[in-house]
Amino acid sequence: MAAVASSEQRPGTQVPAPRRPAARRGGVPVWRWVILLIAAAYFLIPLYSALRFAGFRAFTQVTSYPSFGSAFLLSLRLALIATVLTLVLMVPTTVYVYLRLPRVARLMEAITIVPIVFPPIVLIIGLLKIAPGFLLGTPNLLGLEYVVLAMPFAFRCLDAGLRSFDVRTLVEASNSLGAGWPTTLWRVVIPNLRTAMLSATVLTVALVLGEYTMASLDNYQTFPVWIVNFEQNSGPVSVAASLLALFVTWLLLMLIVTVGSRSSRQRGGAQVTLFSVSTASTATMGEPE
Repeated sequence: MAAVASSEQRPGTQVPAPRRPAARRGGVPVWRWVILLIAAAYFLIPLYSALRFAGFRAFTQVTSYPSFGSAFLLSLRLALIATVLTLVLMVPTTVYVYLRLPRVARLMEAITIVPIVFPPIVLIIGLLKIAPGFLLGTPNLLGLEYVVLAMPFAFRCLDAGLRSFDVRTLVEASNSLGAGWPTTLWRVVIPNLRTAMLSATVLTVALVLGEYTMASLDNYQTFPVWIVNFEQNSGPVSVAASLLALFVTWLLLMLIVTVGSRSSRQRGGAQVTLFSVSTASTATMGEPE
């Protein structure tokens, strides 16, 4: 009774109005703009300095050298070989481990870090011991070495893509309709992994276009090796070639974000970032009974 009496309104007293949550201030906080400006200055000032040092004439002079075409084409060839082999090996393996052997996923994640831990010279010697004879002395062997280097990045891209949708339900539905494993992988899983595969592709291409150690140890003049060797003759042209490779990689990254974002909006699926795919929020709350 005392609790009821205390809750009643007494004459001459005013009940305080319930507090409303404070409205959020519009716009972006100032500290976010400060961090964005600092990050932009950190990246753009060196690029501007390099561009000013090289000059626009150096970009036209890069393609005039006869060795530039062969080095750039060799890098593109190696990027194609490494990308195709990486996707062919990693996509079925990652999907199979994710579905059938979930306990091995942590072990596979640890194994894929090994190429980053060991020095490149160790990887080269180990690969030379097990490589078939017809690959020795050919640039294709260097492409296999790039597959090993790209494995950590490709696995994490594919792992993020598999976590963005319910792959188990889709695979079980496909199997219940009579589809085999190759059909399920090609027509069900791979279309949902398109963005993750694009991310793995760009990371592999960026790795090949910027890798120097293995190519120089194998005595192949790829595009990065050509840049370092040419630096002794003409600094501005070498800087212009480096900026050209950087701009091409940046355009590929922006293309992935654009294509991935458009496809995700059309499907109503996951949001796409540069190197990962975030899970879409599809759960709905039921009405109270």
